Amino acid sequence: MEQFLTVAPDVHLWTEQRGSADAPPLLLIMGAGASGLGWPEPLVKALAAHHRVIRYDHRDTGRSTWSYEQQPYRITDLAADAIAVLDGLGVERAHVVGLSLGGMLAQLLIADHPDRVLSATLIGTAALSTAPYTRPDGTVLPAEELPGISPEVLELWSQPVEDHGLESELARRVTHWRTLSGGQLPFDAAYFRNLERRIIEHAGRYTTSPAHGLADHSGMLRTEALATTGVPVQVILAPAEPVFPPPHAQHLTQAVRGARLTEIPGMGHALPPQVLPALTEAILTHAAAEPVQRA
Repeated sequence: MEQFLTVAPDVHLWTEQRGSADAPPLLLIMGAGASGLGWPEPLVKALAAHHRVIRYDHRDTGRSTWSYEQQPYRITDLAADAIAVLDGLGVERAHVVGLSLGGMLAQLLIADHPDRVLSATLIGTAALSTAPYTRPDGTVLPAEELPGISPEVLELWSQPVEDHGLESELARRVTHWRTLSGGQLPFDAAYFRNLERRIIEHAGRYTTSPAHGLADHSGMLRTEALATTGVPVQVILAPAEPVFPPPHAQHLTQAVRGARLTEIPGMGHALPPQVLPALTEAILTHAAAEPVQRA
């Protein structure tokens, strides 16, 4: 079921619900500049067999309002949008799965609205924490010294996005996914081309918005709240991750109280068919686990 929700004056978000209305809610939060259709259909379908799955388009993506030029907003406003989606759909508490920027927004929900989060699975993201990382050998690395984005991704992101028509834009997006995939698994260009064609058809446009890169990223650190949370958290370790490479996932597991680490072999910063069965199992297993009561 599709529905538009008003989350701010003149700002409407496209949402979709799948699965039984009586099943435990599960909210999917996509990354920067990404439509909710970026969550692959096989993953959504598998999760919806057990959950009331909710996905949505952020502002300036998909069918939601493209508003940044007229109404600039902060990244923290996107976290407020996630709560507004739950409110608008009458969901008191939900399991949350966040990818990339979506994983950061999920951390903001864990920190600021723990009463709304049943559990969280964080994928391809970095800790909103200044806590240091302790290596397996016991040495300590300051958070600011963790490895940065790979040169290949930075080079790709530095190139201007120019309008040369639909087919050229599809080719650009496929190249983007190839780079983000990390190179450990065979790359299926046709799969990602079809995914992006569906996203473009859904949005009704093939242009993109730089809004999430331009939005104010300040005020996102939640070091203390993450270190003391009672929300059950799972962190996905993607060994081929080029945006937040290891040991970012391990650091995130240390920064969030009680978090556990689950490795998906070969995974990078993308959701190709090869990783979906293991990722689905990880999400479902974590959401089904009995919550650990923490003081």
